[in-house]
Amino acid sequence: MAQTLGQIFITHSVEKLRQLTDRILTCLARLNEDQIWTRGGDHENAIGNLILHLCGNLRQWIGSGVGNLENIRVRDLEFSARGGTSNEELRAKLEGTVDLAIGIIAGLDEQALLRITTVQGYTIPVMQAVAHVVEHFAQHTGQIILLTKHATGEDLGFYRHLSQTAHSEKTP
Repeated sequence: MAQTLGQIFITHSVEKLRQLTDRILTCLARLNEDQIWTRGGDHENAIGNLILHLCGNLRQWIGSGVGNLENIRVRDLEFSARGGTSNEELRAKLEGTVDLAIGIIAGLDEQALLRITTVQGYTIPVMQAVAHVVEHFAQHTGQIILLTKHATGEDLGFYRHLSQTAHSEKTP
């Protein structure tokens, strides 16, 4: 049986969030506490800030905006933190928040994707909220990868499979 456009969108969104989360967790596994909270300057964010920000964004847009959970986000605290959350705590917070968001997204159907929601003052279809979250998550994952490469001097190997004829990763 062929999948509907909505099912394809939901499946892709869930798979992309899982893939990106795995990449962030790979980065965290290579970093010490100092590297997680290092900033190049006051105008820059540390990896820890970016992870707190991703959790806040997911919880607000998907948890609250789509899943009707209470909006508990205090966005400014995501960026003002200068430490105080360990590598293990960041990992657990990220995994828990992503699991919550994935559960909500995976539970949507085509009618739910068309439902209108309001998040951060934007009144949009749920499908657009999900697309925004995946795009936003990807953007900051790229920043975390770059910062990790700078901190460790290592190639993280995420695209090593592209040098081979065949690879197992389903989504680019």
